[in-house]
Amino acid sequence: MAAVETQQTVRAQAKWVHSSARKARLVTDLIRGRSVPEARTILAFSKRAVAEDVEKVLRSAVANAESRPDLHWNGDELVVVTAFADEGPTLKRHRARARGRVGRIMKRTCHITLELAPSPAALAAAATAAAARPRRAAAPKQAAEPETTTEAETAETAETPEAETESET
Repeated sequence: MAAVETQQTVRAQAKWVHSSARKARLVTDLIRGRSVPEARTILAFSKRAVAEDVEKVLRSAVANAESRPDLHWNGDELVVVTAFADEGPTLKRHRARARGRVGRIMKRTCHITLELAPSPAALAAAATAAAARPRRAAAPKQAAEPETTTEAETAETAETPEAETESET
């Protein structure tokens, strides 16, 4: 089996949005794989009505990422990893037609889901910052037994230049 690397993501979902899943998929396909500022720009200039609902979900996902204290993510450094729209329940209504017949009206709904993750550049910057941070020194270990030195070890320490300089002073 191959090892699977899991990446932490933040998720937001809007359920029962009054739009068909097909129309919502056209908008979610535009922002999948884009950075959050770029996705916001695309949604702001989209002419489709469902773009407003997708933008709400995007804002919610960014707020989820920024509010988690264990992540410390900046909303502008995130990328839309997954974006999809599933079909929700369909409301069936009827309308009177000619000669006593009835026409069926299908009011479709969808569930819009977005997942955000930090961009690879942001992950690399965070790793560099973490490596540059000074770490606390470990507490010295206490020896259970007193150290004993052999004659060979004392001869080696006496030959080092540091030992000579200490004895000269």
